[in-house]
Amino acid sequence: MKEACGVFGVYAPDRVASHLTFDGLYALQHRGQESAGMAVSDGRSVTVVKDLGLVTRVFDERTLSGLSGHLAMGHTRYSTHGSSDWLAAQPVYRPAGRSGFALGHNGNLTNTPALAERAGMLPGMAATDSDVVAELLAQAWPRHGGSDHAGGPDHAGRPDHLDDGLAASLRAVLPHVEGAYALVLMDEARLYGIRDPHGFRPLCLGRLGSAEQPEGWVLASESPALDVVGATFVRELAPGELVTVDEHGVHSEQLWGPDVPDPRLCIFELVYFARPDSRLYGREVHGARRRMGELLAVQAPVEADLVMGVPESGVPAAEGFARRSGIPYGQGLVKNRYIGRTFINPDSDARRNAVRRKLNPLRENIAGKRLVVVDDSIVRGTTTRAIVGMLRDAGATEVHMRVSSPPIQWPCFYGIDTPTRGELLAATRTVPEIERYLGVDSIAYIDLDHLKEAIGAGHAGWCDACLTGRYPTAVPVELVRAGAVAQAPDHALQEVLPGV
Repeated sequence: MKEACGVFGVYAPDRVASHLTFDGLYALQHRGQESAGMAVSDGRSVTVVKDLGLVTRVFDERTLSGLSGHLAMGHTRYSTHGSSDWLAAQPVYRPAGRSGFALGHNGNLTNTPALAERAGMLPGMAATDSDVVAELLAQAWPRHGGSDHAGGPDHAGRPDHLDDGLAASLRAVLPHVEGAYALVLMDEARLYGIRDPHGFRPLCLGRLGSAEQPEGWVLASESPALDVVGATFVRELAPGELVTVDEHGVHSEQLWGPDVPDPRLCIFELVYFARPDSRLYGREVHGARRRMGELLAVQAPVEADLVMGVPESGVPAAEGFARRSGIPYGQGLVKNRYIGRTFINPDSDARRNAVRRKLNPLRENIAGKRLVVVDDSIVRGTTTRAIVGMLRDAGATEVHMRVSSPPIQWPCFYGIDTPTRGELLAATRTVPEIERYLGVDSIAYIDLDHLKEAIGAGHAGWCDACLTGRYPTAVPVELVRAGAVAQAPDHALQEVLPGV
């Protein structure tokens, strides 16, 4: 699976915002490796720099030295909608008001064609769904005045200076936007962050300085990006919440009023996407993943000599499996840290070759052993099949696969670029067929109830549509027929399209 993008923003009057943004994006590099970019403002103008490649390729000391200002936002990208070229890199910029605005988007919209039509954009004009939203915001801007930063509360309890410009455009446009989005935006004077009304993708707020004397504010997809810039985690933004940061401090408002849908954070943020040191729903991700392994050991025990994890996200669950089962834990694979993630490769041969470049077996640990191999998920199965082949070649006598997520059987339309349903290994095969395809002696997936128990976030809401086919929002028929039900019976439409 290609994963969600990373967004970051900072407002810090006495700091160099571009350097803070570089560090924040570096901490979010795991969320996107196709392109990186940032926008910076000195209070008068907005400058955008972006390019294809990793953060350290796009930005160096020379580039950063030319980006002066106290306000900045940045983005790391994987392509879930649109192409993987420079035009699709973010931030997206639009001229409007005094100096224009920049936008970074984590997620995927489900009504992009309707939005493009609303914006008057012909087919092919928009590089991404984010581009369409930026165009709509720019078009809405003139109907809501300019950028007069006056003060004083209005009749709704909102300061006057937040009733114009980009803030007003967001209120006008976002009710028409469907799907998943965590947005970080900026104009020349303010930083904005907002989550969609279901909160599919994460976004958190941090503070520079002390509570008594704040020195600035930070928005980030994940909490480690706050840590690396020396910010204190304050809280996660609520679904549907718009946060505005400027010289007056932090202002919060709920765009959808009191009737916000219940939260639906993507459950795979906890399983795979987020860094292990991130905090989501108040829980540290690493501990949740370790508990997944512990419960998997109870649910699907097996006799073996060694428990090993598939680097890196499978390791915490493997540690938990070993601790609960009493089977020794050890390393079985060494990862080349300079190789990107294998799911970004476009075809199966390329993915198999990438696995060989990325992972190599520790033969002395493996030879003659019965192995429990723990991984976080299996999508197409190509990577797993190659790993199993390497372990067999290294002398493993048995390979028992244990997976710390339930079978992925449905595509995601909310920001994770999963294949069509026909390409998903577990969508069309029984467990014995999966075992034969992968070449394993046994396979077991954690069930959904145990997964949620391992996360332990009480009654928090989750999007588990890729596991259950129960989508929290209506998905356009053309998307459904192209992916989720391409090889499913027609009655599945009732599951996938609520009310259709």
